[in-house]
Amino acid sequence: MIIVALDPPQNVDVEKWIKIRYDELKEYVQGFKIGVPAIIRVGLEGLSKIFKDYSGLLIADLKLADIGDVMALTASIVGDYGFNAVIAHAFVGYSQAVDELSKTCEKKGLKLILVVSMSHRGSEEFIDKHLESFVEIAKRVGSWGLVAPATRPLIIKRVRELIGSEVKILSPGIGVQGAEPGTAICYGADYEIVGRAITHSENVKQNALKIIESQKQRVAKCRG
Repeated sequence: MIIVALDPPQNVDVEKWIKIRYDELKEYVQGFKIGVPAIIRVGLEGLSKIFKDYSGLLIADLKLADIGDVMALTASIVGDYGFNAVIAHAFVGYSQAVDELSKTCEKKGLKLILVVSMSHRGSEEFIDKHLESFVEIAKRVGSWGLVAPATRPLIIKRVRELIGSEVKILSPGIGVQGAEPGTAICYGADYEIVGRAITHSENVKQNALKIIESQKQRVAKCRG
């Protein structure tokens, strides 16, 4: 299960870059994640035109981290432009923060995905020390999904133990950051997020299919 992170490089026609990769990959992956740089460069109007007929996961990766009113308004806006999921940080807390965001997501039909750990080493300095508290916040608001890093599979395993089987785990870090396809799923994730290993390659579709096949083989092996 693959979600493609569409993070365009510098010095490209960003809208064209995204459209080409969307057209080549939409039949083979389960969703797309659009980060802040691409949203700024293309604009919500432009992105809504590209993805207007898409029924898979379309995630606004804003990593929201603000008071509840601001996060709720932001989520409402991206929902109006066709996104069906939004990523926010759990570290801002529950009261007057994630609780208000979750209510807006429910009203707008948006899937709320909370970051409880990240794929870079700096996550160990603060975020990971509060992992259990962040998962508890996710439980309180009924978060649809959590972000936990493929680069540290034992974190995924712990998150799965804490959250149970119903909540989805999305794991970035496959490919360029070092994690092998299928590793995160073997440790309890539902989706692996892949960016540059697919999107910055010369043959986008071919590379995606190779990664999907590698994922399937590893998962089949680890699950017996």
